[in-house]
Amino acid sequence: MGRRSYLPPMSARDDAAGSATHHDPLARFRIAGKSIVITGASGAMGREAALGLGAAGANLTLAGGNRQALEELAASPQLAGHAVVAAIRPDSPDEASAIVSAAVDAFGGLDGMLVASGMNIVKPTIDMPMEDWEQVMDANVRGSWLMSQAAGRVLLEQGRGGSIVLVSSTRGKLGHPAGYAAYCPSKAAVDLLGKTLAAEWGPQQVRVNVLAPTVFRSELTAWMYADDDKGRATREAMFARIPLKRFAEPEDFVGALIYLLSDASSFMTGQVLYLDGGYTSC
Repeated sequence: MGRRSYLPPMSARDDAAGSATHHDPLARFRIAGKSIVITGASGAMGREAALGLGAAGANLTLAGGNRQALEELAASPQLAGHAVVAAIRPDSPDEASAIVSAAVDAFGGLDGMLVASGMNIVKPTIDMPMEDWEQVMDANVRGSWLMSQAAGRVLLEQGRGGSIVLVSSTRGKLGHPAGYAAYCPSKAAVDLLGKTLAAEWGPQQVRVNVLAPTVFRSELTAWMYADDDKGRATREAMFARIPLKRFAEPEDFVGALIYLLSDASSFMTGQVLYLDGGYTSC
């Protein structure tokens, strides 16, 4: 006889949950009331993520080094009343733990986290001081590892699962000819960190995924959007590789984040989601 697959019978609770989902297919995307940490919350992606997740009803802990910007964000209409500020950068285990503790203290627990902090220093490899290389690696890899460790401890102890989203880049998959010898390896490390944590924590239903964008509008990339010779030349070269023929706007990430931080992605872990207009498909 051939092998027969076996699936355990659905419990009454599972059946009820399935019926509710069929009745309202968007229910699994709801994040209202979830306690979510955002690091790098004063940056372009972190700020837009906070506004979008806050408008959807999430309880947010906003972390970063710019207290004034974080407090102004927390006071915005979308976040007022359900956001707290942790003006801390995750440069050490104690600082990472303090950020997570702020969420637990304010909202009674932790459900998810977005690590949106990071940086780049662009220099030719032969001219890059070791200090610059270490600064990029610390911000992108060490910070992601520290925040994942701190959040993972709480999520595993709570015993109810959760979702962590790390931010990488298309440059974690693709090299770059113009001084990215620190940035590209750092983002490749973030990709594999996400996969490794997903494998380690999956049995406890703690999911870890990676969001990997291409160029999106921020203070650092504003020159690429400019209507001058340099901006136009850069766009023409990039758009030749981007099927959608545009760069990203920060709000383009909100839908993907709601998916990754909600129950809608409950069977997705260890994945790198390229939000890049098709750039890595060419």
